[in-house]
Amino acid sequence: MWPSTTRSKKQDHHHHPNVVFSIWVSALLFLVFIILPLLVPGSRRRLAKDSFPSLISSYRILSRRSWPTPSSFITNDAAASLTANNPLAVDTRDGFQGKEAAAVDDDDDEQLIAHFYTNGSVADRDNHHAAAASDHNQPSPPIEEEKEKKTSGEEMASSRGAITKNKKKMRQRKVEGILAKARSAIRNASRSMVSLHHDPDYVPQGPIYHNANAFHRSYLEMERVFKMYVYSEGEPPIFHNGPCRSIYSTEGRFIHQMEKGSLFRTNDPDEALVYFLPFSVVVMVQYLHVPGARHMHPIGNTVADYVSLVSSRHPFWNRSLGADHFMLSCHDWGPYSTTYVPDLFNNSIRVLCNANTSEGFDPRKDVPLPEINLKTGEIAGLIGGPSPSRRSILAFFAGGLHGHIRHVLLDRWKNRDPDILVYDKLPADGKSPSYEWMLRNSRFCLCPSGYEVASPRVVEAIYAECVPVLISEGYAAPFGDVLNWKAFSVAVAVEDIGRLKEILMGISGSQYVRMQRRVKQVQRHFVINGPPKRFDLFHMVVHSIWLRRLNVRLAS
Repeated sequence: MWPSTTRSKKQDHHHHPNVVFSIWVSALLFLVFIILPLLVPGSRRRLAKDSFPSLISSYRILSRRSWPTPSSFITNDAAASLTANNPLAVDTRDGFQGKEAAAVDDDDDEQLIAHFYTNGSVADRDNHHAAAASDHNQPSPPIEEEKEKKTSGEEMASSRGAITKNKKKMRQRKVEGILAKARSAIRNASRSMVSLHHDPDYVPQGPIYHNANAFHRSYLEMERVFKMYVYSEGEPPIFHNGPCRSIYSTEGRFIHQMEKGSLFRTNDPDEALVYFLPFSVVVMVQYLHVPGARHMHPIGNTVADYVSLVSSRHPFWNRSLGADHFMLSCHDWGPYSTTYVPDLFNNSIRVLCNANTSEGFDPRKDVPLPEINLKTGEIAGLIGGPSPSRRSILAFFAGGLHGHIRHVLLDRWKNRDPDILVYDKLPADGKSPSYEWMLRNSRFCLCPSGYEVASPRVVEAIYAECVPVLISEGYAAPFGDVLNWKAFSVAVAVEDIGRLKEILMGISGSQYVRMQRRVKQVQRHFVINGPPKRFDLFHMVVHSIWLRRLNVRLAS
């Protein structure tokens, strides 16, 4: 209703209510659609992440032997509320649901484009051209002709842009449909009590897994659909290169394997599910770090420049704010190099040996990388050891005084007990046993953190078939989303180092035999092969990245 009823006839004559109402409406529309968009800064594409825990925790949901880790996964008590509380128990995507999403295929691109051509601006453009052709012989001012051509060209450009935009939306929708089907298959497998999947190589089973069926189904889905794109920007040695021997070998091995062209690499970025930033922090430290400097600006700035370069040349980083990108580093400074790019630190998948939850490592999106010291670059001669009955040493450690945990360990146990052999350095008299011999003849191998939480001794113990004893603060163990570390290792808190012998002696002989047998079983997941073999370390790292990608949903 018109707000005023006391106008004069003269006012009503000049400002009829309908006329004034139209003016108000026009002004409002102008404000909303013209002025406001100019004032509001361009909004960034929305990143929607499934609330954690989701698929990662589904490995633990049905396990009665789950072991809480620093990442605080869902416990067994939460199994009954999986459907209600787990976003992945229902379809989590915006704009489309269930089977509709899963059924997306290449034909949908063509159908959408065909629909676009028969509805809207393209058809209008063609009609406009037909009308213009029929009037070609009619005289018209040159300026109007020029305007007509310009308008027609703008319409064509606009139409092509709309088609390209729709293609991109359909590609993204197809990707999300693929991931939705994989999530559904994994959830169904996690609820099954027996494995329904035939595998000629290996069928995961037993208590070393939180949920063997879920892991196997997830692994098969990964082999079926997972593709990674490696950015080509950058030159060796800093990019597309890395060390393949020494304590940083896992970093270089992974980079080189991706450069060779693994089963999971694609040269088509549009079909990739994740994107790899192939820089080596180890090599950056070697070439860019200024000795004695108390900062790492050259390294951090190089990482920032590289991300800026690929984001300016490709649309993928800006599309997800880096959430479907990953970097990999085994250097202690790997985590800090990512702090120079906030989106890399907060959103991207960081595959790190230094997996310290107290320093920003987030098990929901980051991946712990095993640290392996390959002095010669090969694992020949490192695998295997005698049976439990032939292992005469209760517990063993030898290593430098790096970090406060090792200081506590050596202060308490060095030269204190013949059953707990702790050294800062093994005797080099030529008569004493070697480090490798000590590992193979020990029942328990102590793995205290050094300056940082990661230690190559964890994998050394597994190679020697010695039960690892993890002594750390805030360490996220490798592949902890799949492997039940409690089944084949012992965790000792720093404050319990004084009770170390009591804890180890409290493990019965039969329990130890079971644990040692499980160490042998889990060994395959930590072995480096060239070329990689199914379920080995390379594939387990890829699987960890795959799991994190499953837990990210990009808005279409």
